[in-house]
Amino acid sequence: MSLSPSVRPPLAAEVTAKLRGMVHSGEWPLNQRIPSEPELMARLGVSRGTLREAVKALAHGGMLEVRRGDGTYVRATSEMSGAARRMYQDHTEQHILEVRLGLDTQAARLAARNATDDDVAALGALLATRDQAWNNGDYEAWADADWSFHEGIARASGNPLLHELYASFGTVFHQDLLTQQRRPGFNGLPRDGHETLLDAIAQRDEDAAVASVNRNLNSCAEWLAE
Repeated sequence: MSLSPSVRPPLAAEVTAKLRGMVHSGEWPLNQRIPSEPELMARLGVSRGTLREAVKALAHGGMLEVRRGDGTYVRATSEMSGAARRMYQDHTEQHILEVRLGLDTQAARLAARNATDDDVAALGALLATRDQAWNNGDYEAWADADWSFHEGIARASGNPLLHELYASFGTVFHQDLLTQQRRPGFNGLPRDGHETLLDAIAQRDEDAAVASVNRNLNSCAEWLAE
């Protein structure tokens, strides 16, 4: 019986996978600078050229940003979210809202069908945090809690692919929330798409959940058009 020789992946690909794992694990947080080249070369036992090839691959995918003279920063937690971040830079708030309408309505429908009691309790806690942050004027915390609520709906849908796709837009949607918050007259605590959505999910009412999302995002669209 003949044995086929084992094929080892190229070293740069191996290093790319290790760097990607450090981002995925949270060891390198979003928007933080990663360790310097000399430190990474020593830690991984690779040459400068191999390390730069790996960093370049992740920068091309949008996960890292190389800033000459400053260092390399984490800009996304996956290639999918990195691609979304780069793509959305060329689109308007209206375009973003239209994409959200499709994702949010499906997530709401499935969450009303599949969410557990623990999911509902966790989502309720996020809304309480959101309300407190807004009332305290802590808009970063408000945006974090609001985004986490919507991502939690996608997770509660029970469809891991939908959740992964939704989560990939996190950086973009989060930034869009802060952009909207700075506009005069913005309401940071709308019930539609939040409390009414959670009530519909808790009651297993798929149509009411979708209707709540539609009212919220259509209201946002009208407000943006003014």
